[in-house]
Amino acid sequence: MSSQTVVLLTSLFFALTYAGLALGKIPGLRMDRAGIALVGATLMMVTGIISLQDAISPKSIDYETLILLLGMMIVVGCLRLSGFFRLLTHWCLDRIETPKGLLAVTILLSGVLSAFLVNDIVCLALTPLVLHLARRLRFDPIPHLIGLATASNIGSTGTITGNPQNMIIGIQSQIGYLRFSAKLFPVAVLGLILDYLAVAWIYRRALVPPKLVDVTEPLVPETHPPLRRAHVWLLSKSVLATLTAVTLFFVLPSQYLPVVALGAAAFLMVGRIVNPEKIYRQIDWSLLMMFAGLFVVVHAFQVHVVGLWGIDGWTWLLNHPIDLLSGVSAALSNLVSNVPAVLLFEPVMKAMPPASQETAWLALAMSSTFAGNLTVLGSVANLIVVENARREGVAVSFWEYCKVGVPITLLTLVLGIAWLKFVPY
Repeated sequence: MSSQTVVLLTSLFFALTYAGLALGKIPGLRMDRAGIALVGATLMMVTGIISLQDAISPKSIDYETLILLLGMMIVVGCLRLSGFFRLLTHWCLDRIETPKGLLAVTILLSGVLSAFLVNDIVCLALTPLVLHLARRLRFDPIPHLIGLATASNIGSTGTITGNPQNMIIGIQSQIGYLRFSAKLFPVAVLGLILDYLAVAWIYRRALVPPKLVDVTEPLVPETHPPLRRAHVWLLSKSVLATLTAVTLFFVLPSQYLPVVALGAAAFLMVGRIVNPEKIYRQIDWSLLMMFAGLFVVVHAFQVHVVGLWGIDGWTWLLNHPIDLLSGVSAALSNLVSNVPAVLLFEPVMKAMPPASQETAWLALAMSSTFAGNLTVLGSVANLIVVENARREGVAVSFWEYCKVGVPITLLTLVLGIAWLKFVPY
């Protein structure tokens, strides 16, 4: 096969794969994003564009990111099985009496938990709880659901373990967990404040305490059954593993993050309390398969196409590692989703001058994550909230979400760019 044919086929398979990922499906076929990525990777191999040995090598598949993500999924899955999210949510929200109070605590819980745990799983755990409490208090659930989704994306910006794209960036850049958090956690905190103010202003009429209460349905304090002994043991064990892992994340160099996450997961797997099959069901296997396929597709594209672009000469982008890079990243993240966008930027990051590389990686993490708030389709966390609410009879339309998503994305992007440019430390 001639080199020109290789470039043409690689570009074609890459474009088809990314178009499918952007749409989320292939028209006329029952394929999801994981299947699309797998087919794209397979096409690269069966046509000889990349060999099987190259496809499964560490140069192609980032096994460290997959291990880190797998370990965190198990840890958060055990927290969910133990009732941790239910207890924490009810403990905080049972004391809320006003819609704005519920919104504030929802954004706080979603943002803080998403900063240290995978935001997609946090949304999966919190959505039914927030929806239940909003209904019980007779509040409009839509502002709180949108606040939950947007806060999960914003909060996850603050650490390496907040979302999958940050995990990839943390592993590739070798920026320490403490250093990464020191740079971006303040941006996440300020972003959460902006998020609350934006949602509270846009839904100021909906966030008014209901005046009329049906006396035939008195609002009595909700009681919760006590946890069984097995759940108490699993809860204690899960919280201990989580706190230990997060502490070690801050203390150890970034290359140890996958080992720490896997160690915490292994610790939780040892025992007689929980059936392992219940833990396995908490793992998003399709997401791991999608990542593996994407790694192969992107590696082939980088070797045969991107290598011909002469990225070293892209002074227009390399000389602007914050503002211009953030803008391009945000746009691309909404075209093909943030994880594929981050993978595409890897050769650009490596071409950056050494003095600018850390800042460029941080700008990529910030912009690709904040960009996920633009529309419902911007991140998996948004889709989880909207789809789970739809199953419960609450519809959050595309345009309803955009009323908050568009302004909060623009505000947080400006905030993040200004912070990285003018607050160097």
